[in-house]
Amino acid sequence: MSTSIPVLDRIARTILNYRPNAAPASKSSYAPLSSVWEGTDGELIEAMLKFYATVPVEPILDSTYNAGRFWKGSKRRVTSMDIDPAHKPDIVADNRVMKGVPDAKYGVVIYDPPHVGPQGRDKSTKRFDVDFGANFECGKEQDWSLSYLYPPFLKQAKRVLKPNGLLLAKITDMVNNHKSKWPHRDFMHMAEEAGFIVCDLIVKVRKGPMMSSKWIEAHHARKRHCFWIVCRNGEDCERQSSLRK
Repeated sequence: MSTSIPVLDRIARTILNYRPNAAPASKSSYAPLSSVWEGTDGELIEAMLKFYATVPVEPILDSTYNAGRFWKGSKRRVTSMDIDPAHKPDIVADNRVMKGVPDAKYGVVIYDPPHVGPQGRDKSTKRFDVDFGANFECGKEQDWSLSYLYPPFLKQAKRVLKPNGLLLAKITDMVNNHKSKWPHRDFMHMAEEAGFIVCDLIVKVRKGPMMSSKWIEAHHARKRHCFWIVCRNGEDCERQSSLRK
């Protein structure tokens, strides 16, 4: 039994033009967050809150509030904490103690510790020290590092965070006593030891490196970046969905 050429042509066209009645694809809610950020800290914090949060983020505890630079123009409900009463924070406290702060109260804790010790060889207070909280010892006894500040803070941050709340920490590496120090590495290791799960590391870049006319020569690359480290007070970094068991 043979089939005519016109019939074969019609069958071929039918096959080629066939489109199954598939269910319409659901609209994706995926919005990427870049691992390199060139905007402001405040903009990045808002992006991280929207991207990573799995529990209500407010109230937010800014444990290193200073002048509140991160929150200019923000409508977020933020509790300010600072060890210096001159900044008029809601809570005057050392973030390594957090005396009187209730357990499991906050959806997010923000941490921006000093990344250098007091500036200058004399003991006078510098404008830089005031603006950036550079008033913690960072000498030979501390191994030329400020990482010793992290463990007691992390213990308190875990205590005051809600289950699955976020810890967002801004950490900057430094050169001290002619050697590179890597506090971002220290912080991630210490956070895991404190019971957090470290979820992400975002590199924030500023327009240009800090410069001074007093500097004569350089032996290390002049840093123009810092790290925002994303930690969760839980066991799973990824957001839960109905598709996951």
